[in-house]
Amino acid sequence: MTRYAALLRGIMPSNPNMRGEKLRGVFSGLGYESVGSVLASGNIVFTSSESDTEAMEARIQDALRSELGIGGGTLLRSRDQLQALVDSDPFPGLTHGRGTYLTATFLKDPRAVAPPEPPAELAQLVRRAGFDEGARAVLAVIDNTAASTVNHMGWLESVYGKEITTRTWLTVQKVLAKL
Repeated sequence: MTRYAALLRGIMPSNPNMRGEKLRGVFSGLGYESVGSVLASGNIVFTSSESDTEAMEARIQDALRSELGIGGGTLLRSRDQLQALVDSDPFPGLTHGRGTYLTATFLKDPRAVAPPEPPAELAQLVRRAGFDEGARAVLAVIDNTAASTVNHMGWLESVYGKEITTRTWLTVQKVLAKL
């Protein structure tokens, strides 16, 4: 049995169909065990004997779409993948805050590679901290103290498409703790 985290894209907690109890119900209905949610932003943890994560992602997404009308996207990571990511300490000495907003953007494509350097307009506000192959995650430090919003996610979508989802480093650690 393996513990997994489902990182769901496009979850809005204000939508009644996107709340934890309904999301957990979909996972339980698919036969997954020890289902729980972490925060209200689309993080579901569960246990499964299955190992084909691509098939699991597709089945979960189909169920979310048909049962709750959620079409955002589902990315799975095992407890081992997230543990290795956290253990790698990709943000040494940094604390999550406005000037150092620590993020991990998870990529669905198993062939994904590190992105190119960000464009000049992002380079002053975004520092790439690395790319974790095992977790397929782009790690970045964003300076949110500027008056304009940094569109790092938009740039990553232009590189990888919409099958990605971003979590703060604090959320990644909370998800791992729940696994």
